[in-house]
Amino acid sequence: MTAPDDAAKVSVPDDPQALASACAKAMWDDDRASQRLGMQIHSVAPGQAVLSMSITEAMTNGHGDGHGGYTFLLADSAFAFACNSYNQRTVAQHCSVTFLAPVALGDRLTADAREISRKGRGGIYDIRVTNQRGETVAEFRGHSRTVKGKLLPEAAEDADPSN
Repeated sequence: MTAPDDAAKVSVPDDPQALASACAKAMWDDDRASQRLGMQIHSVAPGQAVLSMSITEAMTNGHGDGHGGYTFLLADSAFAFACNSYNQRTVAQHCSVTFLAPVALGDRLTADAREISRKGRGGIYDIRVTNQRGETVAEFRGHSRTVKGKLLPEAAEDADPSN
């Protein structure tokens, strides 16, 4: 289990990449589900995130394949890290997934989340999930909605009471 180790030491960095890394670290520290499933964060940038996870025996279904819920969960976690990279608490408003190929026990899945649109309080993110051979196994689209609050503490003089 890894998290970005280059997170800024400053409360709210001015640099967009440093801000995205600091937000990812703040989220990762409290993300018990992603941690306990053995996910790894490979990269985070403004509106982007790449996470991976291996399919264990506990994650297989009655057909012996990786359960689609775990594929969805990996994509959803990548979505969360991508859309929360601006220090504004953001949640899923709507998500959909299309499963394109079965996932097998032992497969290493990678979810690559990319921001498509971000306007006002809403955003759209596409997440491609691939296996260790680079084959696309699922496509996920997430619609995000910002809510009240920030991920990182702000200095008192910088605090915005409207959030």
